[in-house]
Amino acid sequence: MILGIFAFGFNAVAQDGGTTEATDSAAVASEPDPYPEQAEYEIAEEDQPFDQIIKDKFIEGDPQFMSPVLICLILGLAIAIERIISLNLSTTNTQKLLSKVEDALESGGVEAAKEVTKSTRGPVASIFTQGLMRMSEGIEMVEKSVIAYGSVEMGRLERGLVWISLFISLAPMLGFMGTVIGMIGAFDAIEAAGDISPSLVAGGIKVALLTTVAGLIVAIILQLFYNYCVSKIDSIVNSMEDASISLVDLLVKHKLTK
Repeated sequence: MILGIFAFGFNAVAQDGGTTEATDSAAVASEPDPYPEQAEYEIAEEDQPFDQIIKDKFIEGDPQFMSPVLICLILGLAIAIERIISLNLSTTNTQKLLSKVEDALESGGVEAAKEVTKSTRGPVASIFTQGLMRMSEGIEMVEKSVIAYGSVEMGRLERGLVWISLFISLAPMLGFMGTVIGMIGAFDAIEAAGDISPSLVAGGIKVALLTTVAGLIVAIILQLFYNYCVSKIDSIVNSMEDASISLVDLLVKHKLTK
């Protein structure tokens, strides 16, 4: 009897334990996700295209703060692209141009050389034209004319860069202004509610962070274009200086052998 009681009790305890474990497992399996919206948001965000994500972030960052940053990007890119196209068109093969000018001087004189330079595009050819037009006044006047007109051409090459520099500085400032205004709104919400709650400050902080990131991204993009333009201008200016020296030497040689 004693053995039967112990055996029966052991089996009952084992069955109760198994039932409890099964019940707990079923409860855990059937327990709903505490953050279903977050999971759905992550899945939906991964499925969205990149341009749609950008639009959503733009709207979440408050269009009244994001729009000025976007305008800086559009205007800065427009000026930068125009400058890049203009600078690439201003690039001249100086060695080929000098060879043509030398052949024209030997065959047709200064007038033929001026026709060659006038038909060639770029600041180097324009400097050559100004120097050849002063050939009758002597080599010294040619040098002065080349130097003076070189400064004018350099100013034309640098046209528009000041606006790109302005937008590079302005975009982060506008982003930081959105940051400050967003934080002020968050603290106003805390003051009105009289309690510090994550839901109260989350909106203002999110606007602040998105506007800051947008301003920094715009500044980085425009800075890359600005540095490219500056390096291109430096290359063209160096070519102008070397070509000007070569032109003066060529004119001296032509005048001596004439």
